[in-house]
Amino acid sequence: MANITGPQAMAYGGGQEFTFGYPEGTSIIDIQPDYMKAIIDPHWAKFPPVNPMWHYVLGLLYIFIVFFAVTGNFLVIWLFNKHAPLRTPSNFLVVNLALSDLIMMTTNCPFFIWNCFHGGVWSMSIEYCSVYAALGAVTGVCSIWTLACISADRFNIICNGFNGPKLTKGKASVMALWCWTLSCTIASLPFFGWGSYGPEGILTSCSFDYISQDIGTITYNLFMFIFNYCCPLLIIVGSYAMIVKAIFAHEEAMRAQAAKMNVKSLRSAEANEQRAEIRIAKTAIFNIALWIICWTPYAAITLQGCVGRFDHLKPLTTTLPALLAKSASCYNPFVYAIGHPRFRQAMTIHMPWFCVHENTPQADNQSAATATEEKA
Repeated sequence: MANITGPQAMAYGGGQEFTFGYPEGTSIIDIQPDYMKAIIDPHWAKFPPVNPMWHYVLGLLYIFIVFFAVTGNFLVIWLFNKHAPLRTPSNFLVVNLALSDLIMMTTNCPFFIWNCFHGGVWSMSIEYCSVYAALGAVTGVCSIWTLACISADRFNIICNGFNGPKLTKGKASVMALWCWTLSCTIASLPFFGWGSYGPEGILTSCSFDYISQDIGTITYNLFMFIFNYCCPLLIIVGSYAMIVKAIFAHEEAMRAQAAKMNVKSLRSAEANEQRAEIRIAKTAIFNIALWIICWTPYAAITLQGCVGRFDHLKPLTTTLPALLAKSASCYNPFVYAIGHPRFRQAMTIHMPWFCVHENTPQADNQSAATATEEKA
């Protein structure tokens, strides 16, 4: 509590006690610009303004996220265009993910950072609040479904091998186009009356309205939860469960064959190829696990709004899951750049100052490694 005097105290009525510089009874809506108050859900009126420290902390966190996400995603896209061996159909999906994450970082985060360091309020127009939220929806949904496509491709590579349908550049392009078309369509629906966008959390950003209890908002958010969270999650978990099963079965068969031949292990070209696939699978599994960790809290928040459970929907408890969701954009490129042998080789060649030294496959294993990377 602090006793404020002078013009600031007069503006608040003077002569009374204040919390964080605001008079007792002030809600987080009261400090917002007048033109924004009409579109802010009354649910947020029960909460006082957050400690101004949070705005600076969140602003600084987003600065770090933007730096690493923009650097990493730009690096993936640049290497893909610079290094010919990286231009495989599977890596085209990786680049589509990097592009989606890069757009999210450049269209959403700078404005959030600006709001954090300029009063902790939404400082743009009402119209851009909806545009901001829609851009976040487009890139978020596109990234989610691109990751689902990547997991399905990994399943096809590892479990079906040469017997499965080959992913061509044309098929990869269609999959990427489908992700963008789907995300743009879903994000545009609130502009046509199904669902809506509005300020959320500490009211320095905008997203889906998951507070209103009208039938349109509830059904739209349930659709988003089921179609854009549960369905991709089932694809991802199913694909990687089958991958892990196939890897264990393969290793067991290799051990049994080695035992029959009275040798310690089998080191054929096929085995070398499989080991390379396992490395790629581990990288993808780690990446998907990070995505699940990042997106599940925000999905839980929206589901609570759909079913009318508002007890935990407080300014900070809704803002922090959104931060966690956006932070996924800075993990993806580094996981792929560091874990993928071909990306590391490209960095060794084109960016020697990056201190990444990936050895070129030995001659006797070259054909197997090349075949694996072509599939990956």
